Amino acid sequence: MLCRVGYVRRCAATFNPLLGAVTSRQKHALPDLTYDYGALEPHICAEIMQLHHSKHHATYVNNLNVTEEKYQEALAKGDVTTQVSLQPALKFNGGGHINHTIFWTNLSPNGGGEPQGELLEAIKRDFGSFQKMKEKISAATVAVQGSGWGWLGFEKESGRLRIAACANQDPLQGTTGLIPLLGIDVWEHAYYLQYKNVRPDYVKAIWNVVNWENVSERFQAAKK
Repeated sequence: MLCRVGYVRRCAATFNPLLGAVTSRQKHALPDLTYDYGALEPHICAEIMQLHHSKHHATYVNNLNVTEEKYQEALAKGDVTTQVSLQPALKFNGGGHINHTIFWTNLSPNGGGEPQGELLEAIKRDFGSFQKMKEKISAATVAVQGSGWGWLGFEKESGRLRIAACANQDPLQGTTGLIPLLGIDVWEHAYYLQYKNVRPDYVKAIWNVVNWENVSERFQAAKK
């Protein structure tokens, strides 16, 4: 099953003077992991996973909820200036929530190896071989300047797989139109405690825990 961006079961009530009624908005929630923090060792240590999930991702979720509340208030007041000023925070925190929610499901303690079936055939068609795809994604990801992500995405118009890199927390689909299949986080908090400044070693190691079953599910869903 694909993991979608989660929501809390409670709602935040907001009075909308334009509608003359109280409207409700579901709050975003930090998604649970399906494995323990230490399950990806030795490739990603437990301390990194705990900080990354329970601190960094949680911060994106909390800030996104706060920003959306402010945006709804501005929308209700017809305050366009405030709506525009909140766009960067929506993009950054919303992207952080989207990206990490995908990232956790892209990883598995039983991961690694190669994909199978239609995804593998598409990789061979679009990149020549699985190894060439790995090399190209790794190179693009390592080359990200500062913080960001490397992605394997699906271009719906052409039906082809594409490689892309995004800065900061820019969400792949929202900024490039590509549907995200596999993301590699290269913010320093994703690897620095274990790999220090040697980003290539982290990118090399992460292939050992890629959940190709999840990536294949995303590929099948993207083609529909």
